[in-house]
Amino acid sequence: MSLPPPEPTDTTPRLFGSQLRQLALQLAAVLAVVSLAWPYYGIRTEQLPWPQTAFAIGGVALSLAALTRQRWWWWLIHALFAPLAWAASQLAIDPGWYLLSLIMLLLVYRGALDGQIPLYLSNRPTAAALAEFTADLPGMRFIDLGAGIGSVLGPLARQRPDGRFAGVENAPATWLVGRLRTAGLANCDWRWGDIWRTDVADQDVVYAFLSPAPMADLWEKLQREMRPGSVFISNSFAVPEITAERVLEVDDARQTRLYCYRL
Repeated sequence: MSLPPPEPTDTTPRLFGSQLRQLALQLAAVLAVVSLAWPYYGIRTEQLPWPQTAFAIGGVALSLAALTRQRWWWWLIHALFAPLAWAASQLAIDPGWYLLSLIMLLLVYRGALDGQIPLYLSNRPTAAALAEFTADLPGMRFIDLGAGIGSVLGPLARQRPDGRFAGVENAPATWLVGRLRTAGLANCDWRWGDIWRTDVADQDVVYAFLSPAPMADLWEKLQREMRPGSVFISNSFAVPEITAERVLEVDDARQTRLYCYRL
């Protein structure tokens, strides 16, 4: 294991900065196409052909994403964003519905906005595997970072009444569902908060089911804060360039893998 970095760093701006870079790339494509097309059609006194312009913007954005070595899914997003935006504008849908859709998405998928962390739901077989893996830790302190609707924390807290469990979530709708699901569990602390500002120094086990994007930054945070001998378990997403001490194979429909790291 590598030694913790000497000074803590806040990873949230780094993650959010990725979103800003993608927005800047898309805006650059728009400016490049429109700055050429508008004068050309203006001189010809012709109306700007928006369908062709939208596809041209998508092509330029795709090229920029490739040149700047973005991940493959960003290639698709940049290529399709402008054409789909133009297509949606032809449907004559009241703008209020778009606003309502945005609000609903933020209520559930807030983590995707500033941390590239969508909502992934764990299941009972995963909770059972975690209970078995931590059976030799009586009275353990366990925290779920990005706990969603409590699909792991609730069952695990019931199976391990000797333990102390905490879940951290910052999407309003999922936080509320998780709060209701864990309300009757005396050994479960359901929290509203940011995983990057949550101190995990007193935890024996940290669990997360996030996405590939934040794993390197999360590992840095855990190295700074967790005690030697404590355990980090990541559902489905391995820490880059770090070999897991153990990989648990969960017997469920999606063949879940739990990557276990000892600090």
